[in-house]
Amino acid sequence: MQEYKSDKLVVRYDPKICIHAGNCVRELPAVFDIAKEPWITIRGAPTEEIVNQVKRCPSGALSYEILDKDR
Repeated sequence: MQEYKSDKLVVRYDPKICIHAGNCVRELPAVFDIAKEPWITIRGAPTEEIVNQVKRCPSGALSYEILDKDR
C-alpha cells in the first residue's frame, strides 16, 4: 500500500488490486500522472476533486482519508 499525504487528505493506492483502467490519469491528470515520481500529487487539485476521483476508481485500488485538522 502506498500513501500520499497533505495536511487535509491521505490517498492510498494498492497496486495489487489496480486493474489499470486509467480513469484517474485521464480524468484528473494534475494529480495522477504515471510519468512523474511520485505519481500522485496531493496538492495538484482541491481535496473535493481528488476525493470524487478516488471514489470513481473501478477496482477500489485508490482510497482516501480526510484528516482531522484538530489532531
